[in-house]
Amino acid sequence: MLEFVNFYLIPGLVLGAIYAIAAAGLSLVYGVMRFANFAHGDLMTWGAYAALVAVTGLGISPWAALPVAVAATVPVAWAVDAAFYARLRRAAPAVLLISSFGAALMMRAVVYFVFGPTPWTYARGVTPPLMLGAVRIQQRHLLILAGAALAALALHLLLARTRAGRAMRAMADEPDLARVTGVPVRGVIRLTWAVAAALAAIAGVFLAIDTELTPLLGFHVLLAAFAAAILGGIGRPWGAALGGLVLGLAEELATYPFIAGAPLLEPAYKTGVAFAVLVLALIFRPRGLFGGIG
Repeated sequence: MLEFVNFYLIPGLVLGAIYAIAAAGLSLVYGVMRFANFAHGDLMTWGAYAALVAVTGLGISPWAALPVAVAATVPVAWAVDAAFYARLRRAAPAVLLISSFGAALMMRAVVYFVFGPTPWTYARGVTPPLMLGAVRIQQRHLLILAGAALAALALHLLLARTRAGRAMRAMADEPDLARVTGVPVRGVIRLTWAVAAALAAIAGVFLAIDTELTPLLGFHVLLAAFAAAILGGIGRPWGAALGGLVLGLAEELATYPFIAGAPLLEPAYKTGVAFAVLVLALIFRPRGLFGGIG
C-alpha cells in the first residue's frame, strides 16, 4: 500500500495538478474566444525558459522566479493576439486554430535559437524527501501541489468575486448578449489572455521543476491538456482542472501492478492514456462531464 501511495498516487496527483493548471488556461481561452489555442503549450515552454533566465542570471530559486515567468509570458500572449488572432477574430474557428499552429512554431523556433535543443534543469543538488510517517514525498511535489491549489483559488476568486471575472463568464456563456449589454470586449479579451498566459507559465515552470526543460516541454503535454479540457467540459475552467487531476492520476495509476504483479501499461506507454481518454470522451461524452460550451 505504501508503495502505491509513494510512487503512484502522489506522482499522479502532482502530474494531475500540472495538467489542471494548463487545461484551465486552455479552457478559459476557448470559453471567451471560441477557438482552440494550439500555442498554449509553447506559452508553457516560454514561461519555463523565462524562469531559467532568472534562476541562472539572478541566482534565485525557480519558485521565486515564478513572477518573472508570468511577467515574461503575458506580453508574448498579448503580442501574438495583436499580431495574428485579433485580425482573424471574425474568421472561422479553423482559421484561428491553424494560425495558432503557426504562432506555436514561431515561439518554439525562438526558444531553439536562443537556448538550443540541449535539456536544461533548475536543480542545484539533491533535496532529501520529506517523511510523513511512512509516506514519502519530495519537497518539490509538495510545493507544486500547494502552488497549484493557490493558482486554482486565485482563478476561482477572479471569476466568482470580481467584476472582471463576471464579465469573462458573461462572454463565455452568452457572447452576443454580453456585447449588447456593454461588456468591454477588448478589455475582457486582454484579461483572458493575461490569465491564461499566467496559468501556462506557472504550469510550465512546475513541469520543468519536476522534469527538465526542453523546447518541446509544453508541446509534449498539449494533448493531455486538451484531453483534460474536453473531459471536464471545454470552456469550463473548473471542469478542465478536475479533468486534469483525473487524467494525471489515470496516467500514473495505469502503470501500477494491479494484476499478478504486472503493470496494466508499461511506463513508456502511459502518455497514450491521454489519447485514449480524449477518444472516449469525444465518443461517449462530447460535451464533457460538466457540459462544455458549444
